[in-house]
Amino acid sequence: MTEDRIRDNSLNVLSKRKIILFKVIGIVIVPLLIVLFAELCLRLFHYGDNLNLFIEAPNDARYWMMNPDASKRYFTNQTIATNGNKELFAKVKAPNTIRIFVLGESTTIGYPYFHNGSFHRWLQYRLMHTYPDKNFEIINLSLTAVNSYTVLGFAREVVNYQPDAVLIYSGHNEFYGAMGVGSTQAISGNPHLVNFILRLREFKLVQLFSHLYQSIGKLAAKNAGNGESRMQLMVNSEQIPYKSDLYNRGIEQFKYNMNETVKLFNDHHVPILLSNLVSNEKDLKPFIDIQPNNSNHSIFESNYKLGLKAYQDKDYSLAAKYLQAANQPYNGSALCNYYLGKSAYAQSNYPLAKACFDKAQSLDALRFRAPEELNEVVAKLCNQYPYAHLVNTKAVFEAQADNHIIGNELMTDHVHPNLKGYAIMSDVFYQQLKKTHVLPREGDEMTFDQLSRQMPLTKVDSLAGDYRIANLKTKWPYNEAAKDTITAKSVEQQLAYAAVFNNENWATTTDNLYSYYISQNNLQAAKKVVEGVVLEYPTREEVYEKPAMLNARLNDLEGAAFYFRKSFDIAPSFDKARYIFVLYLDLDKPALAMPYIDYAIANNQSSFNLNEVKRQAEQVIQLQKNLNGASDVNKLNQIAACYLRMNNKIAASKYIQKVLQIDKQNAEALAMLPKTEIKTAN
Repeated sequence: MTEDRIRDNSLNVLSKRKIILFKVIGIVIVPLLIVLFAELCLRLFHYGDNLNLFIEAPNDARYWMMNPDASKRYFTNQTIATNGNKELFAKVKAPNTIRIFVLGESTTIGYPYFHNGSFHRWLQYRLMHTYPDKNFEIINLSLTAVNSYTVLGFAREVVNYQPDAVLIYSGHNEFYGAMGVGSTQAISGNPHLVNFILRLREFKLVQLFSHLYQSIGKLAAKNAGNGESRMQLMVNSEQIPYKSDLYNRGIEQFKYNMNETVKLFNDHHVPILLSNLVSNEKDLKPFIDIQPNNSNHSIFESNYKLGLKAYQDKDYSLAAKYLQAANQPYNGSALCNYYLGKSAYAQSNYPLAKACFDKAQSLDALRFRAPEELNEVVAKLCNQYPYAHLVNTKAVFEAQADNHIIGNELMTDHVHPNLKGYAIMSDVFYQQLKKTHVLPREGDEMTFDQLSRQMPLTKVDSLAGDYRIANLKTKWPYNEAAKDTITAKSVEQQLAYAAVFNNENWATTTDNLYSYYISQNNLQAAKKVVEGVVLEYPTREEVYEKPAMLNARLNDLEGAAFYFRKSFDIAPSFDKARYIFVLYLDLDKPALAMPYIDYAIANNQSSFNLNEVKRQAEQVIQLQKNLNGASDVNKLNQIAACYLRMNNKIAASKYIQKVLQIDKQNAEALAMLPKTEIKTAN
């Protein structure tokens, strides 16, 4: 009896366990299997987007490039997702390569100029000329309308692609960039939750629900087709008061994401060059001012109006008096502090002006300029992590600005530098790269002055930037009247206009500009155009040949040799080797010519006896080593004779002239002189 009861109890327990198990299977496992099956089906039919940061370059399987869809992870309304550059880098990193990634927002990508106006292109040009034997891969992954969420998300992938350094300039979009606390694209104010959701978007099922949600019009994002500017489309909370809850959440968001980013690279021993932020302080009045809403309103308003009138009448002392009186009952007005700063500036009280401008920027309720707290976060991170290095862009901008207060002399609008500003920005990063030993110690450095003169920027680059800014300022939040600065009379103006307002692509624009300059025989301007094309497509060997040829026509043999060498490094050939060694022999640099002579001999496709050229070049090298000072006439004549045997009249003439400066009647030199004459066609 007892045994039967025990058996029955055991069966009851087992039955209950089975019931629980079946319930678990029904409630948890079956739905999970359904979800997994749905995910597999969606992947099988290639539904949705590949959100990986990098994809294989469409026309060359040797390279990676930024995925045009990578930004879609960060936008709830994907119709306003932005695209970045298409800069290639090798799947297999060559031993002589220095690979630098750039992360950030619209300033970092070079708005309003883009392409060669951006700071990383200034840096690229300088590095390639300072270290011609090195291969620099500078990959800019910046996007407009994003913030630190994108920086962190991209960093998690960048760290796996052998970076030698990472350059970061980010913060101005922290409130209104994608996922920002005041953005139409926000999904939560908690950075942990936002980053978790962003990772879930890798799944096709999540993308499906997101697309369905968007298609039935339940997104909070505004319609991208209603003519609003991107700035306006991104803004949900137009007023974010100073030190408000939303303001503080924006600061914490930046702090969390940037700490995770820097920690990630630091743990992988990758140098991070983290810049603080600059904005227009002096020449941009606050966008949105918060007025007092208490009993002090009338006192503030009357004094503020009197102060503003006095300022407009250029009575700056009286203006300061009234504006200070307005500040007494209520000191939260951005505009009041801004005009106090302008009044102080007009009276040459620059320290007071600086303090007032800083306060005005902090109080501006429309958060398109990063608050100073973000620069404090950047500084603390650089102190906290050994591989993080502060790029003090703000200090250098202030040093270069009129009376050390940043304004229109360096900025185009509220946060974007002009071309001079981008050049300075590149120099600050360059100097820090040197300090952190990312760059080789050797190198015939291109100075900042040389960079400023030689950077291949065209009139079209500059005009396109001007046109974009003029157009931007006719829209919210500027709402300025249209100016007559946008004209399309000259060829350069027409091309810039087409690029900005007709969306003419950059390659077509540069092709047309090059053709125009060639038709005008303006070889210097044409050279700048094609040198700029090199910066845009540095992995294409053919783009180096036009600047090489133009430099040769302009008698810049160093420049010609430089560009032929770059082309040769990518795709060696007999013809290129011949061009290069002839140029180096003309430049009297036989040691540099030797590797290319050897290559040409090994791949000789001509009837020339290149072994004799090599023998004579080796003799020149030895004679140069044995020169007994600049007055060694005998060896100078021997070197000239060697060059003549190579039919190199340019280098031979150089040495003959040296001899004749020492001895005008030197018979040997005079006998060789007629052989150096270069005959030209009539």
